[in-house]
Amino acid sequence: MKAFLILEDGTVFTGKSVGATHDVISEIVFNTSMTGYLEVLTDPSYAGQAVVMTYPLIGNYGVCYEDMESAKAWPDGYIVREIARRPSNFRSEDSIEAFLRAQDIPGISGVDTRALTKILREKGTMNGMITTNENYDLETVLEQIKTYKVTGVVEKVTTKEVKVYKPGDLGTEAGEIQKKVAMMDFGCKNNIIRSLVKRGCEVTVYPANTKAETILAADMDGIMLTNGPGDPSECVGIIEEIKKLYQSDIPIFAICLGHQLMALANGAKTEKMKYGHRGANHPVKDLATGKVYISSQNHGYVVVDGSIEERIAETSFLNVNDGTVEGLHYLNKNIFTVQFHPEACAGPVDSDFLFDEFINMMEVAKHA
Repeated sequence: MKAFLILEDGTVFTGKSVGATHDVISEIVFNTSMTGYLEVLTDPSYAGQAVVMTYPLIGNYGVCYEDMESAKAWPDGYIVREIARRPSNFRSEDSIEAFLRAQDIPGISGVDTRALTKILREKGTMNGMITTNENYDLETVLEQIKTYKVTGVVEKVTTKEVKVYKPGDLGTEAGEIQKKVAMMDFGCKNNIIRSLVKRGCEVTVYPANTKAETILAADMDGIMLTNGPGDPSECVGIIEEIKKLYQSDIPIFAICLGHQLMALANGAKTEKMKYGHRGANHPVKDLATGKVYISSQNHGYVVVDGSIEERIAETSFLNVNDGTVEGLHYLNKNIFTVQFHPEACAGPVDSDFLFDEFINMMEVAKHA
């Protein structure tokens, strides 16, 4: 069956329908990862977006459900050059095409993803529609596409109930609980939880709209603010609760959206990037040591450099490619945040030592 990708600038790509066949309008973004397509599909940070995979062959090692980063897939649509017809991997349980159908995600293959990505890089992220309707009216479709906006996605992806994970869960080894961590779930990936649990933490995952008083009353050793989708400035209520968490002396570690929300809670500004950072090979420089780490990233917004007062926080990491802020260290507070994903899976593990730093920060604070 034919499928069409229609961009808001009027560009139309023709390909083959894969996955679900219903129409979808979404924000079109691209990811440059060569592997980890299942992790991309199950990353809640992609809610409200359709993902273009720049690597030309997707699905060659199939689908292993154990590798999913959440319970379901989140992107609105999926755009690829070619879908592998015969997955080859002893762990494979399904094909990517069958997975897309089961998850009700419309996809399109046979697209010149190189040309598509060049358009998105030159003109910036834009909206688009995936449709199998060969009789679409371009003028009508473009009007619909241009009115689309990503809203309410944190509420869509967050847990609906409090959940507790202990050492031994998520495939980790059982052991004694060393620390208790409260996690505010804005769109959490499983490997963030796993990274803490395997270090001896009991992790209590709270819905994104949980009041700060509830978190503080739980007497936790530390607080984790997770990744998530959408425009951080939209999360007005959450930012107000983070302000209260900031005033406590509890150690806080924040990743991606959590990093942006903590900055906004302290008077910083965020802005939408032209086409964002989405891939598994983004270099970030640790300003304290001068070392450069390869990181996995997925974000379309960034904290504006210099927008946070110097007496409140200092920049700790910078993106080597474009100089954007990749991390903040809050002065006179047990708080540090990063824009990239130190828990990357699949992806580089260069920066997973940051979880050890968080554990150490909680230990020091406990005996202070």
